[in-house]
Amino acid sequence: MRYSSFFFLFLLLNLNSKAQSTNQKNILQFVFTSDAHYGIKRKTFRNDTAVDGHTVNAAMIKEMNTLPGIQLPVDGGVSAGKLAGPVDYVIEGGDIANRMEIPDQSDAKSWRQFCSDYMNGLTLTDHYGKKTRLLIVPGNHDITNAIGFYKPMKPKVDPTSMVAIYNLMMKPAKMLTTKNYDYKKDKINYSKNIDGIHFMFITLWPDSSERIWMEKDLKSVSPKTPVILFTHDQPECEAKHFTNPDKARGINANDRFEDLVDEVYKDGTKAVAGKTDIEQRGWASFLKMHPNIKAYFHGNENFNEYYVYKGPDNDVALNTFRVDSPMKGDSSRADETKLSFQVITIDTKTFNMTVRDCLWNTNPEHPEKSIRWGESKTIKLR
Repeated sequence: MRYSSFFFLFLLLNLNSKAQSTNQKNILQFVFTSDAHYGIKRKTFRNDTAVDGHTVNAAMIKEMNTLPGIQLPVDGGVSAGKLAGPVDYVIEGGDIANRMEIPDQSDAKSWRQFCSDYMNGLTLTDHYGKKTRLLIVPGNHDITNAIGFYKPMKPKVDPTSMVAIYNLMMKPAKMLTTKNYDYKKDKINYSKNIDGIHFMFITLWPDSSERIWMEKDLKSVSPKTPVILFTHDQPECEAKHFTNPDKARGINANDRFEDLVDEVYKDGTKAVAGKTDIEQRGWASFLKMHPNIKAYFHGNENFNEYYVYKGPDNDVALNTFRVDSPMKGDSSRADETKLSFQVITIDTKTFNMTVRDCLWNTNPEHPEKSIRWGESKTIKLR
């Protein structure tokens, strides 16, 4: 029997399609970014000056949308050399709204711009062909807007972002409003079991209060199940984010504590730039009790960095991934060609995870040629 060339072409395409499907079968993929900081301006961006957060974040989202057709680097990591393909989740690590210090815009306006860019602008799809889901944790600026600050803000408080994040991520039976939101009890802590991996999303930093929720959550998780944590602050946290040790004074311009985590600062009396060794030791002890916590992702101090957190006494080892900010990057603020987000690719059969630095603005003159791959790191989750 003779077969036409069209038949063989059809057969080849079908086999390739099946091969691609097989290649994607055990792959879970995320994009991680943080510190969108709507409400402030970049000094320069793509031949313009004083560029607002709405413009910059929208440009980043546009580049994210091209990822499925971009080849991953040949770096020995998961899916190396293959097309990036579907993205299952986009994760925002907080500080969606910049703090509302005068003359910066309100939290409500920043949240509207975020929705326009991230919720309406993303066109990515997951491995099932469904719209890529957005996962969010709050940052210190989002929280400060909700509870107040020691410098003048206008308005004095605006919890729009915190309420919206809570309702979207926590899915309460009765939605919170800006009138009944209470930061002391309305924490944004949630988890997801995805393809044999437990993902935890917490408010700001794993202080003693957050660890109560984390301990309860982990009781339902097998010690053999790898756990990945997403939050805003770095593992060391910042002294100023703790609760003022002089509780009677609260948030004030003299002490300058921000009361963002419930734990009272113990390493000093009024040293907002002081050490956090005592606080970290509680966190390090928790890590020792839960060795299946394999990775920690954060923003806050914004540049791409892959490092091992060892604790104040050098007695733990936690793979940690710090991500850049489109508006306040430590390096990319001065050099826009270093703007980046992270692409996290996990093989759920081998439990290998590769995190890649995706430089999305390397050619500001020709944005269509902007994406390049930077540093990458592969770790074993199990």
